Amino acid sequence: MDNLFGDLRFGARRRTRATAFQAAAEYTGRWGWTVAVGSGRTPADGGCDCRQPHCAAPGLHTAVGPEHTVSPRPEAGPPAAELRALWASDAAVLLPAGRSFDVLDVPAQPGLQALVRLERMGTQVGPVLALPTGRLLFFVAVGTAQRLPELLYRMGWDDASLDLACHGEGSWIAAPPSVFGSLGPVRWLRRPSRDSAGCPPEARLLLGTLAYACHRSRERSAEPAWLAS
Repeated sequence: MDNLFGDLRFGARRRTRATAFQAAAEYTGRWGWTVAVGSGRTPADGGCDCRQPHCAAPGLHTAVGPEHTVSPRPEAGPPAAELRALWASDAAVLLPAGRSFDVLDVPAQPGLQALVRLERMGTQVGPVLALPTGRLLFFVAVGTAQRLPELLYRMGWDDASLDLACHGEGSWIAAPPSVFGSLGPVRWLRRPSRDSAGCPPEARLLLGTLAYACHRSRERSAEPAWLAS
């Protein structure tokens, strides 16, 4: 697992860091996502006024409103003038969940284990974000947040203690190159592609593996030190 984090860091060094404007233009013009400008003020304690567990943009979405949001216009191309005006400074770039995608939110370590397992099985995984708070965000089909309890019940995980959340309509996701204060930047662990951006995978294809990895991780953390070693 350490190698995966190493690859992520080294990959980020090799690439020139995109500006917020460039990233927003890519998300809107290339992937067809709505984007919004964040406040750029991340609380030192990592909390957020929205009071949502595992907020994916702590403190950054306080400036979000109609005047701070740009939606894609396929017939006219990316609205460059609006994007430049909004991202005159390197403010955070936010993506609204519940429009083009929902997001499964899991701890980084079990998330990485599940990602490796899924890709070895040939499962097509969508975009994956790595947050500096130690969480991974897996992009999945819209509607997952509403259906999550039902999906977990059908898979037999409804009574398990899982550190697994889902962001849907009403939630905002911080996207690269947004920075969480002193914690560092948000990074792509798996970048969007033409297929995955427009049609992320159904949650049922990933959820069983993610739930199992989260469950095993919590079991290990509860084991006595002598047994865990």
